[in-house]
Amino acid sequence: MSRYEAVIGLEIHAQLLTKSKIFCGCSTAFGAPPNTHLCPVCLGLPGALPVLNHAAVECAVRASVALGCDVHETSIFARKNYFYPDLPKGYQISQYERPLATGGVIKAKSDYWTPDYDIRITRIHMEEDAGKLLHDGFADSGRRSYVDLNRAGTPLIEIVTEPDFRSGKDAAAFFSYLRELLMAIGVNDGNMEEGSLRCDANVSVRPTGETALGTKAEIKNLNSFRFLEEAIAFETERQIDVLESGGRVVQETRLWDSAAGTTVSMRSKEEAHDYRYFPEPDLPPLVVHAARRQAIAQQMPALPAERRRLLVDTHGLSMKDALQLSGGKGRYFDEMVTTWKAPPKPAANLVMGVLSTKLNELKTDDISQITVSPEQSARLLALVDAGTISATIAKDVWLKAFDSGRTPDEIVAAEGLTQIDDEAQLASIIADVIARNADAVAKYRGGNAGTFGFLVGQVMKAASGKANPKRVNELLKRALGS
Repeated sequence: MSRYEAVIGLEIHAQLLTKSKIFCGCSTAFGAPPNTHLCPVCLGLPGALPVLNHAAVECAVRASVALGCDVHETSIFARKNYFYPDLPKGYQISQYERPLATGGVIKAKSDYWTPDYDIRITRIHMEEDAGKLLHDGFADSGRRSYVDLNRAGTPLIEIVTEPDFRSGKDAAAFFSYLRELLMAIGVNDGNMEEGSLRCDANVSVRPTGETALGTKAEIKNLNSFRFLEEAIAFETERQIDVLESGGRVVQETRLWDSAAGTTVSMRSKEEAHDYRYFPEPDLPPLVVHAARRQAIAQQMPALPAERRRLLVDTHGLSMKDALQLSGGKGRYFDEMVTTWKAPPKPAANLVMGVLSTKLNELKTDDISQITVSPEQSARLLALVDAGTISATIAKDVWLKAFDSGRTPDEIVAAEGLTQIDDEAQLASIIADVIARNADAVAKYRGGNAGTFGFLVGQVMKAASGKANPKRVNELLKRALGS
């Protein structure tokens, strides 16, 4: 048993799914040319007054309810003053003393991912994002930094946990769960590469069995589950090494160097009062009445844990399958089954198979990139169920539908893919296969049952995959005298 234990808290920044920024009408769309989504409010110019985006408040309340937090009727915005080139106003509008929500708890072993201890949510508060400094890709990048302020004013929530985690693995599992949760309730798009979801980890160590907290280091801007786990693991060992060598851990902000596999000191850590918070004079208190909180809670979709139980209990899927049917893939499956009456298990297999493979090829989990609608996928399964095409052919038809935009019926008709079910035609193909594979036939008749599968494969190959597998098995056994 180690002499020390890790004590870890997370601060997760999640961009809210709104079309415009939190205090103005500028677009939040990703990928626009630098410094094009700007206005006097974003830049904090004199006389430009912020107006709160109600859609952002709706998202923030929804996330708070989903995490079991108490949403306060009144919260207050503050100016968090600090100076950095990507903060054009010289301050960030955030919430400090009176945040939107506090006090959530995710109970131990409440879902497949949770550890055997509770995870407490300290607070959820709303704030605006800063801009972004660009250090690479310019001829003079070695001497200059460039700034893109398109993100300045993008609406965020910050979800702060208590220092309840005891390992990087548990922290990464929570971060993954939180991403799934926020996507399921339509609060965040989960795109970590674009900065929509990122995490800071506060890591300290203490002698095992003690309750006092050690000196923490904050690891900033981790945007992958693997990086979060690896950074915490390294930082834990680094601090233990410092203490065991007689040194003292200093409070600081560090960055994760994924190439080197180490955390690197960035700056000494500021205390909260160093930011000089004071109430935002241009914004009144945010009031969320009880009736509004209740209405949002009643309109919440099924949360991931509940959804998994429904998939297992209602559709007879395994928990392994249920875990894969989350996010956009889950919504696609739901529409296939609920709206278009596809059989659950074949629908799950299609989504987890050919559809997931295509998303991986596209390097995205954005289900809108799938051009084959749930209706057409359900129709494809109906063709298989009716015996019109085989399951093998169905996969090829789905891919052709994705590439061409044609319907499964059109592809089957145009390419003559209808399954061969005629007994005389299949018997002729089987007789030819038996004649050409005398050794395999002799082994089968000699008791080697494993060669039967080989012979079935040869029949399917001879029929270009269009033979009815059930009929092939029946007629082949008859022809072999078994």
